[in-house]
Amino acid sequence: MAGSREFFYRRLHSLLGVIPIGIFLLQHLTVNHFATGGESSFNKAADFMANLPFRYVLEIVIIFLPILYHAIYGLYIAFTAKNNVSKFSFFRNWMFLLQRITGVITLIFIAWHVWETRLANAVYGTDVNFQMMHDILSSPFMFGFYLVGIISAIFHFSNGLWSFMVTWGITISPRSQVISTYVTMIIFLALSIVGVQTLFAFI
Repeated sequence: MAGSREFFYRRLHSLLGVIPIGIFLLQHLTVNHFATGGESSFNKAADFMANLPFRYVLEIVIIFLPILYHAIYGLYIAFTAKNNVSKFSFFRNWMFLLQRITGVITLIFIAWHVWETRLANAVYGTDVNFQMMHDILSSPFMFGFYLVGIISAIFHFSNGLWSFMVTWGITISPRSQVISTYVTMIIFLALSIVGVQTLFAFI
């Protein structure tokens, strides 16, 4: 019985990491990338997202609750996992370890980012716009923090796609898993370029 619950919890954790959290990450990166088109371009995109119908319901059900579960169970996995990179330094062992490390970093980054933007808007009425992000990222420390946080989140998602495909029986053979490794690393590099371009656009 305990084994079946563990199986379900891990499957749910894996699924939520891609749907809806992964989709939200892609959407968030896309909206933020409008900053490369200038202040007006970003503000229009941000205003559109802020005025979506049933915005608060969507945020709670599709974003915050899935992230909360994924984070809590992810921490359980991270701190109970047996890492053996010191004995077996294979590529996948390192990816396994990095997945856990970037998961913790991403959780810290998301918590701070939500506090600094979303909650500031809800509590103090601060506008979430280009100027807000410019002010935040004008600090070299915060720019570095956001850079590490965004790269960690993108790696965690991209490498998590590899695990997702294995977990759900999409990539079963060793060859298919090698191919998916290359595909997910390309996704990581492409999304990282998008994220870094966006950060520089704000400053």
